Amino acid sequence: MQAALEQARLAAFADEVPVGAVIVLRGEVIARAHNRPRVLCDPTAHAEMLAIRQAAEHLGQERLAQCDLWVTLEPCAMCAGAISHARIARLYYGAADPKGGAVEHGARVFDHPQALHRPEVYAGIGEQEAGSLLQTFFAGKRR
Repeated sequence: MQAALEQARLAAFADEVPVGAVIVLRGEVIARAHNRPRVLCDPTAHAEMLAIRQAAEHLGQERLAQCDLWVTLEPCAMCAGAISHARIARLYYGAADPKGGAVEHGARVFDHPQALHRPEVYAGIGEQEAGSLLQTFFAGKRR
């Protein structure tokens, strides 16, 4: 999770919402990304989406069945759908997102019978630090 948190800090430095993600295969980080929708002018440029694309390119395939995704914030519906399509084995996330999350909140994408794949989900990993990064970022925006 420390590598994902470092990516989140890079996002904040770039004035993006501080969310970071890494994808790990057999103990090796094969992809790392942070939110970049503003700089890329792309609403789909969430940390998870960018990391999934990078990992798929690295492996030369669209299925990431042996991979783990570590992300600092509970994925939204778009990202949860991509996680399912990519067949990510395990999802580890930090802070819960009651407003926009779609794993344990909102749409609960993996709970639907239509979900193509359900990863193992581990929530609350690095939750305090991930939450603090987000709170500090948005407090600065409100000033």
